[in-house]
Amino acid sequence: MTDKSELLRQLRIERDERPAQTASTRRWWWLAVLLVLLILLAAGAFLTLHKALPAVQSAVATPAATGPGAESDTSILDASGYVVARRQATVSAKITGKLDQLFIEEGVHVKEGDVVAKLDDTNASAALVQAKAGVTQAESTVTQAKEAAADITPIYERDRKLAAAGVISATALDQSKASYDQKQTDVAVAQGNLAVRRAALEVAQRDFDDTIVRAPFTGVVTSKNAQPGEIVSPLSAGGGFTRSGICTLVDMDSLEVEIDVSENFISRVQAGEPATLKLNAYPDWAIPAYVIAVVPTADRSKATVKVRVGFKSRDPRILPEMGARVSFLSPAQKGNGPAHAGGVTLPLGAVQADTDAATGVVYVLHDDTVERREVKLGARGTDTQTVIAGVSPGEHVAVGDLAKLSDGAHVKVVQR
Repeated sequence: MTDKSELLRQLRIERDERPAQTASTRRWWWLAVLLVLLILLAAGAFLTLHKALPAVQSAVATPAATGPGAESDTSILDASGYVVARRQATVSAKITGKLDQLFIEEGVHVKEGDVVAKLDDTNASAALVQAKAGVTQAESTVTQAKEAAADITPIYERDRKLAAAGVISATALDQSKASYDQKQTDVAVAQGNLAVRRAALEVAQRDFDDTIVRAPFTGVVTSKNAQPGEIVSPLSAGGGFTRSGICTLVDMDSLEVEIDVSENFISRVQAGEPATLKLNAYPDWAIPAYVIAVVPTADRSKATVKVRVGFKSRDPRILPEMGARVSFLSPAQKGNGPAHAGGVTLPLGAVQADTDAATGVVYVLHDDTVERREVKLGARGTDTQTVIAGVSPGEHVAVGDLAKLSDGAHVKVVQR
């Protein structure tokens, strides 16, 4: 019996030991679950933070080209303007009249003195005939007065000799002299009237000649402003229905480019220095040019100075009012001493600055952080920006939305 009791006691499960073992197991299990959750949370936070970092691209600052053929990269300043004609005129008649004939069309080349148009010359022709008749009549009067004076001159000379000899009285001599003086006066009056008539004839002739409108210089007609049958006048005397001009004539040899340069950069431009320009219509055509003059006044409303740039060669593709972009060349291109370093060239997206600003901001990359730097800007190209100072060749800069960056900020660099 004792053996059976002992055997049953050995087979009995101790209830106090089982809860202790279960509590320990549960505690380790919760620790494992908590550790896994912390790992997952850390990984999620890292991925979320990495995803929220500003994404930028990396660009390398390259030295600005200074060799031949790199005119756009070696320019010290770029500016935009328009092609204008220094010699342009609205051709009109000198007198008021009805346009009778028109001999030009848009695009026609004319030479100096060529007939452009002709006015109705009916009245002018009649006035010219009348003036010629007046001159003829005055000439006849002068001839008659001279003949009468010639007839009385010998009589007066004879009477003067007879009076000196005492043959005739002094009264008779006075009467002879009065007749002589009257004939001389008649000649003078007739000659004066003839001069007046000749002046009137010249005026009438000029009025008749003014009915023919001629080209004042050699050029191309760019617009036709009147049609036959319309009244033209240099003073618009006929009101709103009167044309003040017949056509617009442009001297193509006088074409040049006018640009407005910011006051911040005008010190880089001087008269006589070379440049290159590209027309918006022909962006791949580099045209040799030079600075004609820097107009010595500034526009206070725009803070700009006007610069005139001339073409070194002419081409029929160059037309007035075309848009153009001018690149003023660097000292290396001008041949004035050693080559100019020119700074570095960066993409436009790497520089934070206004279009006409002389300084800007770039963000230099250091692994996954950026350093904010203020830089001095040079020429601005179509898709590049020259930085004169502030960035060294070989440094990597951020390209992208620079407004989201700040000094020391962490970024995510993506492939371009």
